[in-house]
Amino acid sequence: MDVTNRFVLDFARSFERRHPAAAMLDFGCGAGALVQAARAAGLDMVGADVFYGGSQDRIRAEQTGLLGSAILESRGGCLPFPGASFDLVTNNQVLEHVPDLGATLGELDRVLKPGGTLLSIFPARDVLREGHIGIPLAHRFRKDSRGRFLYTWALRCLGLGTWKEQAPTRRQWAADKLRWIDTYTFYRSRREIRRAFDVYFRSEPGEPDYIRYRLRDVGWRWPLARLLDLPLVPAAASAVFRKLAFLVMVSRKAPR
Repeated sequence: MDVTNRFVLDFARSFERRHPAAAMLDFGCGAGALVQAARAAGLDMVGADVFYGGSQDRIRAEQTGLLGSAILESRGGCLPFPGASFDLVTNNQVLEHVPDLGATLGELDRVLKPGGTLLSIFPARDVLREGHIGIPLAHRFRKDSRGRFLYTWALRCLGLGTWKEQAPTRRQWAADKLRWIDTYTFYRSRREIRRAFDVYFRSEPGEPDYIRYRLRDVGWRWPLARLLDLPLVPAAASAVFRKLAFLVMVSRKAPR
């Protein structure tokens, strides 16, 4: 698994230690790598995904043998679970793909138990690098902008970009990737995101914990990890990290 999924797994393990036998859902689980790893670690986790047309995750989920049992398909904006089913819901690089954030958060609120926890990892509009195609600021241009296409094409010619093998030419790659982010991503400002979350949840920043995990993952325990314990450093580190990568939000279901 990639490092961010490993962080989510570590978060789930820590949650299980505090809440034994916790029921967990990975929302937008894709092919189910996290679900498989969590269940192998003894966690009670299931997954759900809409399996949208922009990926091959449904095929890969079928290959795991978990589709229909531990991985279920969502349809019509509804999760296939009763209300108050889960103590923890995770989502990793998912919420920037949902067209209606408020409705999605309402559904996650529905399936969470009172006092349940939601871990969300996803980029806001002000992130500098468009992580899905690897081109800085590609998501910040107007969608029909000729300048955006020329800019993206030029940076691809300079060697930037991801999934480069998926198009026969650099020009076609630029056209295809811009079409993909226009179709499947919905970037929102942090203010919009906060407003949507505040309807259902009380949230706190999780970027310092993610940064600590990344530093431990590469063996940098001291002095960088300890700097995050100093006053004001976590807030500053979070602000920079959100610009360079994504938001990490730990949210609790608001009392009714």
